[in-house]
Amino acid sequence: MPSPDLTVNGRTVPLDGVPAHTTALDWLRESGLVGAKEGCAEGECGACSVLVARPGTTTPTRWTALNACLVPVLALDGQEVVTAEGLGTPDDLHPVQHEMAVRGGSQCGYCTPGFVCSMAAEFYRPDRVPIEAPGEPTPEHGANGFDLHALSGNLCRCTGYRPIRDAAYALAGPGTDDALAGRLHEPAPAAAPTDVPGFTRPPDLPAALALLAEHPDAVVVAGSTDHGVEVNLRGLRAPHVVAIDRLPELRGVTVTDEVVEIGAAVTLSEVATRLDGAVPLLDLLLPQFASVLIRNGATLGGNLGTGSPIGDTAPVLLALDASLVLVSADGEREVALADYFTGYRRSVRTAGELIRAVRIPQPQPGLVGFTKIAKRRFDDISSVAVAVGLDVVDGEVVKARIGLGGVAATPIRARATEEALVGARWPDVAAAADVLATEGTPLDDHRASAAYRRAMLRQSLLRIAASEVPA
Repeated sequence: MPSPDLTVNGRTVPLDGVPAHTTALDWLRESGLVGAKEGCAEGECGACSVLVARPGTTTPTRWTALNACLVPVLALDGQEVVTAEGLGTPDDLHPVQHEMAVRGGSQCGYCTPGFVCSMAAEFYRPDRVPIEAPGEPTPEHGANGFDLHALSGNLCRCTGYRPIRDAAYALAGPGTDDALAGRLHEPAPAAAPTDVPGFTRPPDLPAALALLAEHPDAVVVAGSTDHGVEVNLRGLRAPHVVAIDRLPELRGVTVTDEVVEIGAAVTLSEVATRLDGAVPLLDLLLPQFASVLIRNGATLGGNLGTGSPIGDTAPVLLALDASLVLVSADGEREVALADYFTGYRRSVRTAGELIRAVRIPQPQPGLVGFTKIAKRRFDDISSVAVAVGLDVVDGEVVKARIGLGGVAATPIRARATEEALVGARWPDVAAAADVLATEGTPLDDHRASAAYRRAMLRQSLLRIAASEVPA
């Protein structure tokens, strides 16, 4: 197997001898590329943002912004990365860097390289086009087609965000001689099989399953948005890391009249793009899931595999009656998500078993709703999450599925509330909302009190009923 390497700013650099736990950020800084910074070491501030060439949908490649503080650098073997230093020079600024400079978007400069890389990813977005008859720019979309949410997950502590927004909204399109724009029309690098002490990227699913059967204590990573935090903040040094994020068997998306199947290693950003509205309840969830930087790496399989009671995808998938396809060297089995969780961060998944795909039965619920209660509107962990999928015929609820997060040791179905809703007139749900307030076993913690969580359960159903979203 070839020695690992990484192309950074157009130059290929070997990764021989790099410890398995080394993050891309630490490796870049040790290599002299110190533009990217460590601000939080858990993917919440964006100071470490870099661009990675990933497969696109409308073009062969898309420049994708990722948190370098979370990704093991060995997970980027054979890939192409561009840092803020690779975008431009002091004598020849990139358009993003120029606009940030002339519009006062940088003061102390600590966060600026990360903002620049995230802004550049949106600058090169293939389907970014000026808005027709734009009038005045909105708070979230510029007349140039720039989606300000592309900068979510990037924090600035000096300037405030107005000059940064001004810089984003001032950007035109890439020039005809822009090499990074031209790179979009060439294939993205294939995932390189990697096998070094402590880290393996298997070439295919059978090889991954054989490896896990041999090393049941191995840590499986995809986007590394959870594992990277454990490495950085808790000093985790796993005996062996197995990267599955680019396995083709885990990256399919299929929509038929019977089922929607989403591969466990499809990133959440790709889920939104590739489903293209086929699952309306996921469309309500995904803009509220962490930040663009996290969604560009995080996967459904990873979010469910951690078994966290506050993972945001689980309540939504419970409300959709989803099931998981689990696979091991011994074969496949399908498990209803409602039967998957067995305790706090525990599940029926056995050692050596992977989540291969999520299956959502068709047709979709006729009416859906999602409420996330958190201290911030975006980029925050849920205190309570409520997802609702209903079928309503002639004003009467005939089928109800409700998924809850943050109110028990596992994500749960609100079965008593579902029973209370069936046969009820919609949207007269006050009685069912009272039942919902009794579901689960919420605790007092630093995010919310048990009493607040119960109040929010009740209020969430009333809120969804007041703003129902037809599927």
